[in-house]
Amino acid sequence: MKIGTPLSPSATRVMLLGSGELGKEVIIALQRLGVEVIAVDRYANAPGHQVAHRAHVVDMTDGKALRALIEAEKPHLIVPEIEAIAVDTLAGIEAAGLSQVIPTARAVQLTMNREGIRRLAAEELKLPTSPYAFASSLAEMQAAIDGRVGYPCFIKPVMSSSGKGQSRITGPEQVAAAWDYAAKGGRVDQGKVIVEGQIDFDYEITLLTVRAKSAGEVETQFCEPIGHVQVKGDYVESWQPQAMSPEALERAREIAKAVTDNLGGLGLFGVELFVKGNEVWFSEVSPRPHDTGMVTMASQRFSEFELHARAILGLPVNVSLRASGASAVIYGGVDSRNLAFEGVSEALAVPESDLRLFGKPESFERRRMGVALATGKDTGEARERAKLAASRVKPGAL
Repeated sequence: MKIGTPLSPSATRVMLLGSGELGKEVIIALQRLGVEVIAVDRYANAPGHQVAHRAHVVDMTDGKALRALIEAEKPHLIVPEIEAIAVDTLAGIEAAGLSQVIPTARAVQLTMNREGIRRLAAEELKLPTSPYAFASSLAEMQAAIDGRVGYPCFIKPVMSSSGKGQSRITGPEQVAAAWDYAAKGGRVDQGKVIVEGQIDFDYEITLLTVRAKSAGEVETQFCEPIGHVQVKGDYVESWQPQAMSPEALERAREIAKAVTDNLGGLGLFGVELFVKGNEVWFSEVSPRPHDTGMVTMASQRFSEFELHARAILGLPVNVSLRASGASAVIYGGVDSRNLAFEGVSEALAVPESDLRLFGKPESFERRRMGVALATGKDTGEARERAKLAASRVKPGAL
């Protein structure tokens, strides 16, 4: 693929749909390769807006508005970064040959909705998953729990991310509240939830899986597995590499390859898996960089964002590990439109540490506003350093 000159007739143009902290890093990686980038989000001054060549504020669930913007900007590649997108519009754009959707329009349609990707993995590809059922009403949800899934279980909107709208329930007295929370927390109100049974696993991983060209052919490569801790469905800490038996790692790669081969296209996928001993279960997949993968900004030769940028442009990738690393989330702590951070100097005094403060224009108590990164002689030391660095950053309203 030829890469032109930004802001000229020869420019290679990429449009990001969703421009949060992950999109911001993809934009920076693309710009380092000479790409002209258009950042789109639902609110002004999103992190990616601050570094892109051009920025737009659009309701991306409005298919008519989204298509008008794409026709005006004429991007060569469209890179979805969030779930709340009019995916049928993207399919029409791709079918008309107006732009290429990354990794493919079909992959975006399937993965933006938990029902699509779960049915693909469990029913078509016959991969092991947790027991599950879908429900379109409170009564259906209760029936699914009573008749198939049981307690404890997880209730999730079919379209959401970062734990929004997710609940873990242990008894019938919690069912109604979980249904209401899912309805409020979904990125798009689909009127449907997935009820997932709880698996007795030892740990969960994200296996970053890259489909990139090598000598003209598409080749699948895997980053070292990433371990992570989640609270209420949202990641708070991750590390790389996660120790696994050779048998479990091989099975994880087989599952990830089966899913990503079916989805097709080029780019990086975040495949989430549960592991117990040598057993592995498929959980979810994101067709883009994953929040737990922010650790790769410290641990790998090329971060997940650089790998995604290179892969979608048809360039070679290198997934090698540089050092054992970890990340720890920095929350806003307060609701404010005028946030400031103290303790940055103290955080960066932690050995082998780094910070990413995302620049989001509005803080919420549990909104992710930054991340601390660290390396160490092993993941234990890296985790201690990342958590210490994160603890020293003190967000506050001015």
